[in-house]
Amino acid sequence: MGRVTTHHVLLSGIVGSTAYGLAHAGSDVDRLGMFAAPTEALHGLHPPRESHVTTAPDRTLHEAAKWCRLALGGNPTAMELAWLPDDLYEVRTPLGEELIGIRASFLSAKRVRDAYLGYATQQFRRLEGRGSDRRTAKHARHLKRLCHQGLELYATGRLEIRVEDPEEYHAFGERVAADPAAALPVLRHYETAFDETRTVLPDQPDEAPVEAWLRRVRAHFYTAVACASCSCSQASSMP
Repeated sequence: MGRVTTHHVLLSGIVGSTAYGLAHAGSDVDRLGMFAAPTEALHGLHPPRESHVTTAPDRTLHEAAKWCRLALGGNPTAMELAWLPDDLYEVRTPLGEELIGIRASFLSAKRVRDAYLGYATQQFRRLEGRGSDRRTAKHARHLKRLCHQGLELYATGRLEIRVEDPEEYHAFGERVAADPAAALPVLRHYETAFDETRTVLPDQPDEAPVEAWLRRVRAHFYTAVACASCSCSQASSMP
């Protein structure tokens, strides 16, 4: 699948700093979406690509099955697509709407905890050894956001994309840019908070609605291919 046609995109929207309310002048506008590969293409020797990434504009598209696997694993970046505020969606098809309707089925306590704290820890590792620059502040903001969003999702079962107080995050980024070690107490605080918070999430995600949705996608994008020869009728007449 060389390129993704518009009618194959099921759901797409603006994510990243713009969605969080943390963008500043000059920030890139990131887009994330999901597409469906033609069902017949999934049965050949060479399956289609599962992800398409472009720049100018910055856009990542995941094939429906890959997105589901990422979301079932608690991947924070993938998860955003199903929880965006309405005004940030740019493509929202009926199948995409169905996916939003079952978004809670992807959630599970351990995977959410491990994924969000894991990504936050990655941001902290990026801070270590860096000097004071814009990238340091950005990693710090993402660390704090991941911790806060993850804990809220763990506690309430809802993912709030926009942060409540953007200035608090920017101030935190500047503090960490001046002293990267300032990020560690925040990370440790949220590790303890996860341990002490009672979750509303189940132990395992509910894969049945996800499987049913993905099968509806496959049925929708299936195009029967007529036989090029009479082999089918010949086979049916064989003793």
